[in-house]
Amino acid sequence: MTWHAQIGVICLLASAGIFAVWWIILRMRGDPEKKERERRLRVHRDGRLGDALITEATEDALYYTYSVRGVQYTASQEIAALRDRLPAEPERLIGVATLKYASNNPANSILICEEWSGLRAPSQAA
Repeated sequence: MTWHAQIGVICLLASAGIFAVWWIILRMRGDPEKKERERRLRVHRDGRLGDALITEATEDALYYTYSVRGVQYTASQEIAALRDRLPAEPERLIGVATLKYASNNPANSILICEEWSGLRAPSQAA
């Protein structure tokens, strides 16, 4: 093989390597909405149940507090992607709810996901 052919093969391999690294980096970064959905589903699948108190509800987020092993947590969950699963007036959700949290990281918690909801049905009398 001539040195011109060797240089061509080396350039081709280097280009393929650069492309592979670029593709892997793009795959690792991913879509933020997809990562959040995967996080919610992982907490749902592997999480433990607990009691929460929803303190505030807006069109975009639920704010809540809960306690795990004597530690008090204050958290929020962005709900825009799950809006179709919520009542038209989210402030009616304020009160007691069930949550799921990751046992290895209790600060990682959810009130609702695509396959589960710990939200109590709002009262019809309000």
